[in-house]
Amino acid sequence: MNINNITARQILDSRGNPTVEAEVWCEGNIFGRASVPSGASTGTHEAHELRDKGDAFGGNGVLHAIKNIETEIKDVLLGVPADDQFKIDELMIELDGTPNKSRLGANAILAVSLAAAHAAARVRQLPLYKHINDIAEQPPMSIPVPMLNLLNGGQHALRSADFQEYMVMPIGVDSYAKAIQIGSEIFQTLKQKLIADGFSATVGDEGGFAPTVASNTEMLDRLQEACTTAGHTPGETVVFALDVAASEFFSSECYRLKTEKRALKPTDMIEYLSIIAKKYPVVSIEDGLAQDDWASWTRLTEKLPHVQLVGDDLLVTNLERLEKAIKLKAGNAILIKLNQIGTLSETIKAITTAKAHGWRTIVSHRSGETEDVTIAHLAVGTGADQIKTGSVSRGERTAKHNELIRIEDSDTELKFAQFTQSHIT
Repeated sequence: MNINNITARQILDSRGNPTVEAEVWCEGNIFGRASVPSGASTGTHEAHELRDKGDAFGGNGVLHAIKNIETEIKDVLLGVPADDQFKIDELMIELDGTPNKSRLGANAILAVSLAAAHAAARVRQLPLYKHINDIAEQPPMSIPVPMLNLLNGGQHALRSADFQEYMVMPIGVDSYAKAIQIGSEIFQTLKQKLIADGFSATVGDEGGFAPTVASNTEMLDRLQEACTTAGHTPGETVVFALDVAASEFFSSECYRLKTEKRALKPTDMIEYLSIIAKKYPVVSIEDGLAQDDWASWTRLTEKLPHVQLVGDDLLVTNLERLEKAIKLKAGNAILIKLNQIGTLSETIKAITTAKAHGWRTIVSHRSGETEDVTIAHLAVGTGADQIKTGSVSRGERTAKHNELIRIEDSDTELKFAQFTQSHIT
């Protein structure tokens, strides 16, 4: 069924900033709707997010992106089959004509790309994850392991730790629902302990707490204590993951840790991460080094072969950067963010390439989110290993968790993915 109309509007994300929502319409009044998120900690190599830079919303309006959707993009896509995802995305990429989608805006292109997928799934009378699975040429599907961001630092929580995210990963369970139960129990225990210690229990952008600490490892100490008190043994029923977001504090060839009042050379930073991985049940480290420190990434991968080393700012869901990382053996896993690259088909290509080389894939939200649940379906449809969608609080985060619980409940053939360090190549 062909596309016969495309509309768009300006809505708000979870930080109160404007973002783009698009609708792709087909015959018979069938339509798909999607909205795009926005990051606070962004890699310099990401696709370009188009903002108005006027007076409204402090320059963050997206009316230019919306105009691009309702004029140029609409004109080129009218009459195109809604289920031809690769053609839809290719036409928009060619229309934009820039390497980073800066003319039309990656936010404009992505909103339409995802809305088309939603429309096509409705036309085919399929859940979105099954439609995505067909686009990806039917890889084995599964329910991903959640990475639950319970403690925030870095750009997501100023005056807290340097590292951006301290996450728990429930293991040894057989369902997403049980994993979320464990995460919720730890979250509530952590909240009680923070209040008892005189800290605010207010949550940050991604739903986690942000206490003032004297070191980056103090966050891990607090996480361990909360897990144990909640009845979940660190290293056995729950393991930890970090998003260091090292590019945010890398300058003049040093990693500058304000919380600890010291600056580390790359070799020292690698050693610091190695010590952390040995002392705590940390099985995954995201962006442990800066986004262009390729040589250090290779050394880190040699140093910690059994830790999942995830490239986010390093790779920005970009196929060329992923292929470079694979060649240099810089990391062993990729974080997948739709708005880093700007189309569904390019995102799927990145996932497929990573899996073909034995790399793990983690589908991720952004700090500025909407109620859109596309990433839940993307993770299931591509068989991604894990998903990051924040803590177990804030509606824009729990929307993804709840959608995964629904998918799991409605499709008993889907199995919950398991995390073991032995799977890391």
